[in-house]
Formats: sequence, structure tokens, C-alpha cells
Amino acid sequence: MKLRSVRPRSFTPGSLSAAADENSRSRWTAPVPGNRIGRALIACSLSLPFMVACGGGRDKQKPPKETVPVRVALVAEKPMPVEIRVVGHVESMSSIAIRPRVGGEIRKIHFREGQNVAEGDLLVTIDPRPYEAAENQAKARLERDRALAKNADDEWKRYADLVKKDYVTQQQYDQARTHAAAAAATIHADEADLESAKLQLEYCSVRAPQSGRAGGLLVQAGNIIKANDDKPILVINRISPIHVSFSIPERHLGGIEKGMRSKPLAVRAAPSGEKKDQVAGELTFVDNSVDRLTGTILLKAIFANRDRALWPGEFVDVDLVLETESKAIVVPSAAVLTGQKGPYVFVMTGNGTVESRAVVVDRTLDQETVVSRGVAAGESVVVDGQLRLTPGAAVEVKSAAEAASARP
Repeated sequence: MKLRSVRPRSFTPGSLSAAADENSRSRWTAPVPGNRIGRALIACSLSLPFMVACGGGRDKQKPPKETVPVRVALVAEKPMPVEIRVVGHVESMSSIAIRPRVGGEIRKIHFREGQNVAEGDLLVTIDPRPYEAAENQAKARLERDRALAKNADDEWKRYADLVKKDYVTQQQYDQARTHAAAAAATIHADEADLESAKLQLEYCSVRAPQSGRAGGLLVQAGNIIKANDDKPILVINRISPIHVSFSIPERHLGGIEKGMRSKPLAVRAAPSGEKKDQVAGELTFVDNSVDRLTGTILLKAIFANRDRALWPGEFVDVDLVLETESKAIVVPSAAVLTGQKGPYVFVMTGNGTVESRAVVVDRTLDQETVVSRGVAAGESVVVDGQLRLTPGAAVEVKSAAEAASARP
């Protein structure tokens, strides 16, 4: 079978444009009778969305600017102390370990562990019978030697008359005088022995050498103890008054020396985290050298401690007041925020908005912050609601209860 070739139809640019125009006219004019009416309807349908959009933009109102509920506080100018805050250690003013001066059996305990004792109170009784016997022996020796001394003294006096009449030799007289002097010396020795025996007997009654708090009893009734044993019977700590020792950086030494020239510096102490339980005391001791390893200097303060708020061995928070700044600019600590450029606060303006203002913080005491630059006394700073604020934001000042309910 013989195939026939087909020559493709050629098109010119003019013929293509004419064909396109013809197809377009046939597509738009075919459904609508009358070309003018169809074109008008098409134009209206195309322009209607734009007209609606433009008209709607003119009729729609701009929403009101949102206000942020906040609480504010006034910047105050008032006296504020300049304080150093460190951790201190409570120490008893005197801690005495009670050790026996004589040995023997413990017969009786006269106190309870942890009891407050007064100076001179009887604590422990050691078996006194051996020491009573020693005292009686010393008394007996003294009586005997007194009798011998009296006889020697009488003999010496007789020899003194006889030697004048040459009835006895001078040597015999000298011997009689020597015997009398020796007997008198023996009496002095016996009296000292008796005093020692009485003292040993007195040591059998162990008494409190100072007022304070008795610790745990380290021996029991019936135990045999020896004199000056390394193991004490108990320890008595003096609790009222009491010392608190603490160390501060050496850079504050000049301020401490300056403050102590006029009067003792005030010190406050409280158990860790118990700020409300602070007790007042005075600085009494500044060490005579700075620790080369730590660069700190040791100080001690004395507290009356009548209510036993401080206890030996306890760690406490210590506030040392160096001086009082009479006109300090103070803001609530809650108003101070920290940003990338440092601390700042939101300050109320006159048109109901806030502005962000950088501040220089000098020190913080409890819930108040002393600011050396950035705000002035009488200005209002935001203390609650800052998380929703930006510079220039409109705010509404509310009470604490309203601000709390408005938090997201």
C-alpha cells in the first residue's frame, strides 16, 4: 500500500491574530443578545468587588487602643541605711568544760541535761568519804604538833633565863630555840595540809562556775572518774549575752573605722530566712589583721539575747549598718526590671502612657531599692503588670485586687 504525504498548513502572524480575535468575539457575544448590553454587564461585574471594598473601608471604624491594667507606686526620698549583709556564726561568750578536780565515784547528779544553771549551783557530788578522812588526819597532826610546839616554846623560854645565870650552856640554849622554831614551822605546814584536805573535800561537790545552759551529761552516777580527766563531765555555754562572729571584705574596713569613731555600729541578726525575727546588737570587736587568703576581716557583735533567739553554733544572716543616707531615692523592688542594657523601670507619663527608663541601682534592702540615677522623687513607677507593657503603651491604674484579676 502506498502512503500519501500530507503537507502541514502554514500560518502567518497576521492570520493567527485574526483567528484569535474572531474566537474572542464569538465567545463573548454569543450568549448575550446585543453586544452593547453584554459589554455593560461584564464591566459592572468586574468593577463591583472593587467598589464594595472601597466603600467598606470608608464605613469601617478604627478599633480603640487597648489599655493595660497596672499598679503604680510613688518614688520616695527618705533616709535609708547603708548596710553590709553577710552570713555569721553564733558563739557563746564563754564555754566551760567541767572536769573533776578530784577522783572518785560519782554519788549523785543534781541537774538535768539542757537545764539553765546559775553560778554556784551544785551539779555533781563525788564520794567525799576518803577526803573527809584525809581532813581528819590533817586536823589530828595539827593538834599534835601544836602541843609539841608549845612544849618547845616553853623550854626555850626556860633556857633563856638559865643561860643568863650560866646554869646551861649557850649551845643548849641555841638548841632549845631551834626546836621551838622548828615546831612553829611544823604547825604552819600542818595548817597548810589541813587547808588542802578541806579544799579536796570541797572539790567533791562540783558546782557551776558560771551561769549558762548545761549541755549533755557525759558521765553517770556510779562512774569512777579521775582528777583532771580529759573527758569532761559536761559543758556549760553562756547564752545571754552572746556573740555573733562574721567576716566582711576588706574594702569596707575604712567605713567601719569611720563609723565607730562616734558610736558603736548597729548590727542585726536573725536565723537564715527569718527576717522578721531580727535582734539588735552592737559591734564590739574588729580583728587586728586581714586574712591574706580570703581578703576578709573578722568582726564580732554582742547581743543581749534575753529571749534566747540566738543559739551557739547557729548560722545567721547579719546586717551591719555603716551609716544612714538621709536623702535616698527609693523605689519598690518590684518596679525594677532587668533588660539587655541593664536595669530599667516603667514610668507613668502625663497622658496615661508609660515610658521605659534606665536606672542605676545602688543597693537593695528588703522590698526597697535605692536608685542613684534614672528617676526622681514624686514620679510614679509601675510595680505590677509590666509583662504586657511596651514603651508608649496606654495604661489604666487599678487597685491590687483588680490588677490581680486582670493578669493573663
